[in-house]
Amino acid sequence: MNKPFEVYHGVYLIGSSSITNSADCSVYLVDCGKEELVLVDSGAGTSYNLLVKNAESLGFDLTNLKALILTHKHIDHIGAAAKFRSNYGCNVIAHELDAKDIEEGEPFLTGAKSYGVTLEPCPVDIKLNQPETRITFGKLEFNLIWTPGHTPGGISVVVDIKGKRVLFGQDIHGPLIPEWGADLEQYRESMKKLINLKPDILCEGHFGVYEPADKVRKYIEGYLRQYSR
Repeated sequence: MNKPFEVYHGVYLIGSSSITNSADCSVYLVDCGKEELVLVDSGAGTSYNLLVKNAESLGFDLTNLKALILTHKHIDHIGAAAKFRSNYGCNVIAHELDAKDIEEGEPFLTGAKSYGVTLEPCPVDIKLNQPETRITFGKLEFNLIWTPGHTPGGISVVVDIKGKRVLFGQDIHGPLIPEWGADLEQYRESMKKLINLKPDILCEGHFGVYEPADKVRKYIEGYLRQYSR
């Protein structure tokens, strides 16, 4: 397994299929300053202890964890959410269109049954219902943007840090599974929205980190073309 590392000033990759568990999405920890931390996604659940260990190995105290942002409701992104909330008291944030399945531990639409795991239900403290919602943690403003398509309540997260725009772009690559609520037309519109944001760094949901801006744009455009055929 690889080790956690700093992606960009205060942004760390602490979990992924090559760092924690093959079932995990990419899990990002953001140091917001003023002793406030934010987690973007939480992996499939079985690697919770290793995620905590990785954060601590980087020198962070997770009692400063203020929020866990769930980009969408699939098990590989939400599996450890309940544990982080219970153990550290952080607010769980998700879009209201995905929140119900997260709170109920729904096995099918979250993909938990397909992964062969049981999803622990997790309350969602902040349910987003606007095209964009801005929330400040520490010294950083997080712009939470509704980007449906992969799931009805998918969100992408944008943070401007030291002159660069960092995009946590959830599962840009898909897949688009109608039985799990995917919508092709919504996906296309969401990808166009992300391109128009002109991000400098993309922290993707599974396939790592992309930069500079031109490489990010080409990555998103590639999947947009793929799903436009």
